[in-house]
Amino acid sequence: MRLPSETGRCSDKLMPTLLQLYHRLPPALRSVPASLRGYYLRTWRYTKTTDRLAREFLARDSWDVHAWKRYQDERLSFVLTRAATQVPYYRTLWQERRRRGDNASFHELANWPILEKEEIRNAPHAFVADDCDPKRMFHEHTSGTTGKSLDLWWSKDTVRTWYAMFEARSRLWYGVSRHDRWAILGGQLVTPAADRKPLFWVWNAGLKQFYMSSYHLAPDLIPHYLDALIAHRVTYLFGYTSSLYALAQEVLKLRRRDVRMRVAIANAEPVFDYQRAEIEEAFQCPLRETYGMAELAAAAGECAEGEMHIWPDVGVVELVENGIAVEDGQAGDLVCTGLLNADMPLIRYRVGDRATARPHVERCRCGRGMPMLASIDGRSDDVLYTKDGRAIGRLDPVFKQHLPVLEAQIIQESLDHVRILYVPADNYSDEAGRSMVTRLQERLGPVNVTLERRDELPRTANGKFRAVISLVKRPSTRSSTGRGT
Repeated sequence: MRLPSETGRCSDKLMPTLLQLYHRLPPALRSVPASLRGYYLRTWRYTKTTDRLAREFLARDSWDVHAWKRYQDERLSFVLTRAATQVPYYRTLWQERRRRGDNASFHELANWPILEKEEIRNAPHAFVADDCDPKRMFHEHTSGTTGKSLDLWWSKDTVRTWYAMFEARSRLWYGVSRHDRWAILGGQLVTPAADRKPLFWVWNAGLKQFYMSSYHLAPDLIPHYLDALIAHRVTYLFGYTSSLYALAQEVLKLRRRDVRMRVAIANAEPVFDYQRAEIEEAFQCPLRETYGMAELAAAAGECAEGEMHIWPDVGVVELVENGIAVEDGQAGDLVCTGLLNADMPLIRYRVGDRATARPHVERCRCGRGMPMLASIDGRSDDVLYTKDGRAIGRLDPVFKQHLPVLEAQIIQESLDHVRILYVPADNYSDEAGRSMVTRLQERLGPVNVTLERRDELPRTANGKFRAVISLVKRPSTRSSTGRGT
């Protein structure tokens, strides 16, 4: 899953019109609205206290297991009490349990039921505390693996605390900061997918962010990206693993040694060994994997020793299989209780990913006392391929804008044909179907897209859902590496 947005997207209601107006601008002028949006987001995210908070978070990293337990116990007590007494969904839940004669204490996390995504989707405002006004909060959203939208709200304090934590553990850990010029490869349509001439990026001066389209990574276009990275003096990369990998493959093919970075930071998708090797070779820097979610229920980051450290001050992480906690070394569903966002608390929330806990170690070789995960399965969305050789990952933006569908799945049958299987909501309309087709074609180009209505969509053998399936053969990697894909 992705870390909360570094892209600065507009609200869902405004996006279609604003995006059309934005695309009509000459490419060289698109940086103006992008930068204005960036400056606005900077006022939300950063203050004079950001650097102090980041230092405090870095200082926590060396706490031992006992210090972390004391911190989590104290914060958890506050979050559980606030949720049970001031959050409508949970208050009703506990009132009903009391009426049934259930005297279990809400102070014990184990007494809370596992929360599924559908409960939040059905009544998102019911998860916001009584003393908060969503109109004055930052609105985030995510579609997850099923293509169904999830609405989330953060207070200004939560936003600023999160971005100070992000600064500490997703930048300073790796020797970079928000003051450096950086590039992100993501799913925003910073230029229409049909365009075949640069610019395939936009400069956001407000965040010192060079936003590069992940939809134009065709082999003949990537050299433009590489030249632009150098011209804009970018020092580190952030983005989808598949996009970083596509860029790296072309760097190696062209034998370019001038595109050197300080670090490449992968998010939203798992990192496979063959991807790591080529990304690190191409950009002559380490690749660091990160994990997080807009729900702010859990986060993790890779240290220099290659260990994935959970951030205990973001959330309490459980690994559960069939409702029972798994032992270290075994895989389970991630069930997380957010500690950071007490204004929209998510208690024992099943995030939709699976992970394996690392056997207990008091302290990592890097010096941090934070718990570790052996692996994160994350989302297993496939990569789709276009006729001109582009690899397109993370197609969840096709379903982001509150479409009236319960679930949706993309299946690529060939380079010319893609199917969208969907389970309609009660208010589904033909316009919603046309919208899905249009958004997919905006990203893949002129392909034939057929819609197929379903009562339900299939799961894999282990119960996971694949939002994107490609039946097109994956191209081979460079023969000189000796590795396949």
